[in-house]
Amino acid sequence: MTTTLTLVPGALTLEHLHAIHAAPTRLELHPDAQPAILASAAVVQAAAAGDAPVYGVNTGFGKLANQRISADDLATLQLNLIRSHSVGVGAPLQPEVVRLMLALKAASLARGFSGVRPVVIDTLLAVHNAGLVPYVPSQGSVGASGDLAPLSHMTLALLGEGEMLHDGQRVPAAPLLAAHGIAPLQLAAKEGLALINGTQTSTALALHAFLSFEPVLESALVIGALTVDAARGSDGPFDPRIHALRGQPGQIDVAQYYRALLAGSAIRASHTEGDDRVQDPYCLRCQPQVVGACLDQLRHAALVLVREANAVTDNPLVFAEDGAMVSGGNFHAEPVALAADAMAVAIAEVGAIAERRIAMLIDASVSRLPPFLTANAGLNSGFMIAHVTAASVASENKSLAHPASVDSLPTSANQEDHVSMATFAARRLQPMIANVATILGIEWLASAQGIEFLRPLTSSPALERAHALLRTECPAMPTDRYLAPDIERASALVRRGALSGVFRGLAGLPALWTLG
Repeated sequence: MTTTLTLVPGALTLEHLHAIHAAPTRLELHPDAQPAILASAAVVQAAAAGDAPVYGVNTGFGKLANQRISADDLATLQLNLIRSHSVGVGAPLQPEVVRLMLALKAASLARGFSGVRPVVIDTLLAVHNAGLVPYVPSQGSVGASGDLAPLSHMTLALLGEGEMLHDGQRVPAAPLLAAHGIAPLQLAAKEGLALINGTQTSTALALHAFLSFEPVLESALVIGALTVDAARGSDGPFDPRIHALRGQPGQIDVAQYYRALLAGSAIRASHTEGDDRVQDPYCLRCQPQVVGACLDQLRHAALVLVREANAVTDNPLVFAEDGAMVSGGNFHAEPVALAADAMAVAIAEVGAIAERRIAMLIDASVSRLPPFLTANAGLNSGFMIAHVTAASVASENKSLAHPASVDSLPTSANQEDHVSMATFAARRLQPMIANVATILGIEWLASAQGIEFLRPLTSSPALERAHALLRTECPAMPTDRYLAPDIERASALVRRGALSGVFRGLAGLPALWTLG
């Protein structure tokens, strides 16, 4: 059954965005939005009928803003804008990203500062609610002046001139619109510009990454705790007194997660006395400090992205109370770019410390487990090269984590002389998340193998569930075998949130995302 969500402009929450991202959702615009929409549209219509030059209404765009357009050509001006700006390349954006784009653009326009008629918003919502997915190439935006190329492809589909994705294939948009009883949109003054100015593509891509990473981060916490037990690490570094003295919220919460995950472990109880090791490696005892710092960065990114999802980011903006149309730069996606860059560093670090935990497990001098986690080392290589795979993708993430926002190439004949690169900053997060899932899949296999060397001792109830979950798809490896399929299965379990139930089943823990 499709969920219905009432769209109150300016009031989208992370929970709303999660629902739109997760599955097709029916969106209805709150009726209280109509007066502001109509008032701003009236200002634009008056400007179109007047003699004064107004950017985007009766002038050209960008460097051509000094070119005056006759009243007879205003509709053609908007149509030509969409046609000429539909120049994206590359693989199409995923359906969940396009759903967010449609919803975010409708929410932005519905705040009543863009000067579009209600039919524009109605068409966006009709396409969204019909489950139609405009074909939007993923490359071609520099994140200012808005996500011009991708939003133009989205808009071209609404006009019936573009394409849709249907059953994985590119098809003409017009027949699909007709099949769902949706009239192709006819643009009036400023409406094309309002539709393609804005940060809705980069914001949707960043939200897609943020929401996709949630189950991976939950898996990292569970698997990291399993590794602590496999290595017979101390739970002293998770003592709440340590973290209270530093005061970093993410660190405090992560330490609490680890205490809950390790609670009741017979393995832990077995070496509280007689263990001559003084301190664990950083990859074990500094998990609250490292992953907690990443959590703080991700929480901050969520705040920025929710703000941006509710923002009005086209240009010029219409203020109906005094009839003013003011040109500015809200289309510049620097907030999204910086948030995406922070997310990239956090994602890379979650994978980096996980790779170090694998390296620790296979090093018998540190873990005190059999070399490379195999009982007959030499004849068997065990996890020797599985760790190499983890190291290779961790290294890839180091390069991918390089900030996109520090690079700016001037465009539009130097009129748009500083751009954000937010769209790439957000788009590159998906391969990074996939790499972290691979690292965690390998660590899960390794830590489960380590636990089995400690039998008959058991880990905590939560971590035994995590161990059993892996063993439903990946058996133990007492001798060498073809391991790549196991890595693929374990990584897929991480990506689809199989361990989220273990993490969320722990009572009394602080929420992963805290947006208050």
